[in-house]
Amino acid sequence: MNIVFVLFDNVTQLDFSGPVQFLSRLPGAKTYVVSKDGQAVTTDCGFSILPTTSFADCPQAEIFCIPGGHGVREAIGDAAIVEFVREQAKAATWVTSVCTGAFVLGAAGLLQGKRATTHWAYTQLLPLFGATHEKARVVRDGNLVTAGGVTSGIDFALELMALAQGEDVARTIQLALEYDPAPPFEGGHPSRTAQPLVDNLKSRVYDKAAADMDAAICAVLAATT
Repeated sequence: MNIVFVLFDNVTQLDFSGPVQFLSRLPGAKTYVVSKDGQAVTTDCGFSILPTTSFADCPQAEIFCIPGGHGVREAIGDAAIVEFVREQAKAATWVTSVCTGAFVLGAAGLLQGKRATTHWAYTQLLPLFGATHEKARVVRDGNLVTAGGVTSGIDFALELMALAQGEDVARTIQLALEYDPAPPFEGGHPSRTAQPLVDNLKSRVYDKAAADMDAAICAVLAATT
């Protein structure tokens, strides 16, 4: 089973490293971490990740995943990335994303008419690519599976493993990796967080970030019409 993760500069590393840690444990899995030229990509944590291959040398994926990050704004306008995603998706068993990676799928035309999700700060932008936002941490529509922000990538991986190889396999890997979350604070999503905290974070970070993503998506759409 070929599992392919597409990376690009300024990727959110946990969008990738969470699910890859779990999915790579699937029996028979062979994991490929791919960038356009096979060279290292930067992350939002100040370090780089060295992929295992390039677009040109990447085999066909059975599970195909796009993580997110602020670098998505540039990735959706990169014709080579978008075309690679579009071509891989044609024969992949599962086409997936974590966080704002959903917008890369959107730029490739893969969200049209689909139910999907992304990071909570950007869900209002999904209709720009023809998708309907579903309020869930992980959303499946046919062979398309999208996850919410960052840490949801682990929940996404477990659900996908159960779909691919059965719940016992997923539960065994969950146990092996001691995924037994017990956060010290209630919250993590606006629906369960005090409104002043939500408002403060949005005004400091996500109002501008969402506006920038909106502008990047509109530029892509304008260029294709």
